[in-house]
Formats: sequence, structure tokens, C-alpha cells
Amino acid sequence: MDETQITQKATEWLAALKVQLVGYASAYGLKILGALAILIIGRWIASMIRSGVTRVLQKRNLDPIISSFVVNISYIAMLAFVVVAALNAVGVVTTSFVAVLGAAGLAIGLALQNSLSNFAAGFMLIIFRPFKKGDYIEAAGTAGLVEEIQVFTTVFKTPDNKKVIVPNSGIIGGNITNYSAHSTRRVDWTFGVSYTDDIDKVKATIKRVIEADSRILTDPAPAIVLSALADSSVNFTCRAWVNSSDFWNVFFDTNEKMKKTFDAEGISIPFPQRDVHLYQAGNS
Repeated sequence: MDETQITQKATEWLAALKVQLVGYASAYGLKILGALAILIIGRWIASMIRSGVTRVLQKRNLDPIISSFVVNISYIAMLAFVVVAALNAVGVVTTSFVAVLGAAGLAIGLALQNSLSNFAAGFMLIIFRPFKKGDYIEAAGTAGLVEEIQVFTTVFKTPDNKKVIVPNSGIIGGNITNYSAHSTRRVDWTFGVSYTDDIDKVKATIKRVIEADSRILTDPAPAIVLSALADSSVNFTCRAWVNSSDFWNVFFDTNEKMKKTFDAEGISIPFPQRDVHLYQAGNS
């Protein structure tokens, strides 16, 4: 084949390709443009709806954790609807596509059982609300402030400013202790004094220290009782109610004040003691 024939064949091939591309463009060009328009406009509408839903939930003073969860889930659902509509505009049979997605979803679900259980647990945490953002809780072996409930995990901030991310299934599957659930908490102390001390004086001294602290609530009234005659000390138990935010400050301050007051009043706090009796063995 000479050069002229090669050039002629190439020209014919390019012409056929051009005709084919024009045919595809005329057949699918408008559909592709329509699908792109659906994607762009649909995403914009979804973003607008997300912003509107966020404003509505904020005006209703809904828990930020719940509002964030609802907004994210609804936005993902709207995007999925937009994608299906765009594929339908191109001419893709969406029923078959949905069937394929269902089969793929089943396979992915079997492979991601733990992740799905975390998602379900996160949904249950949102619905039943055993705690909210800012609560101090103890769950799944972690104690700290709740910063956020995400789709699969919950984010804690510990008292020493560490960020701990805990799977939701670990939280919902165990005990949850919410220290912020109520506005007040009870503080318990045990003070041990010597057997030689006047117990009436000790009780009056403890009462005076407790009543001098304005952070300690008068209703319910503090309780001071002799709780145990222990091996080395007479133990007094004091129980008082405070606002939850004052719990640790009152606990530590009262320990310090009680020690100083006992020292000033001559009340002793004994060390553990043991009496040892020695017997002289007789000569055999």
C-alpha cells in the first residue's frame, strides 16, 4: 500500500469517526448536559435545604449533637437522590442500578459489621439521649466531657485535655454514668480520729467546718454520723449536697480545711496501729 492509499484510508477513518462522534453528541450530548445540570443544581438545592434545616433546628434550641446528626443524614440522602436523578437523565436504568447498589451494600455490610453496629449505636444515642454535649460522663472505660456524637464514634475531652474517640457500640453496650444529669451531687467524706478524742467535740467541729462553706447546700441538710469503730480509728462519715459544678472544689477544699481545723482543735488523725504482745518462753 503506497502513501496515497494510506492517507486516503486515514481520511476515511477520521471522517467515519467524526460522523460517529457527531451521532453520539446529538444522541447523548443534551442528556449529559442535563445530567450535569441536575448534579450542579441538585447539590446547590441540597446545600440550601441543609442551611435552612440547620437554622430551623437552631431556633428550636435543639441539642447541637442531634441537629448535626440530623442535618448530615438528610444531606447525604438528598445527594443520593440527586445522583440517581442524574443517572436517570443520562438514560441509565436506575432500577438495575439500585439493584446493583443493594447487592454491593449487602456485601459491604457483611464486611463492615462493626461499623454498621457503631452507626446503629450512634442513632440510638441520638434518639434516647442518655447524655448531651458538654456532659461529663463515664462510659466504655473513658471519663470526660462529651464534645460530639459522630456517625460512628463519640468524641470525649478528658480532664487533662486529651481527645479520646470511642466507638458508639462500646458506649451503648455498657454502663453509662452521667455525672452532669442532675444539677446537684452528694459529696462523701470519711474522717478518722483517735479513740481518745471526744466524739461530741469531733462531730461539732466537722459540723462547724461544713456549715461555714456557702457552697454546701442546706437542703438537703448535711449528715454527720459515726459510721465505724475501726481497728485504728473512730470513723465519722459526712455527706453533703452541692451544685454539680462545685463538686471537686468542695471535696478538696473541705479535706484541707478539716485537717487544719483538727490540728487547731487538738483532734488527732491516727496512723494504722497494731498492738504486739511479747511472751517470755519458759526454760525447758
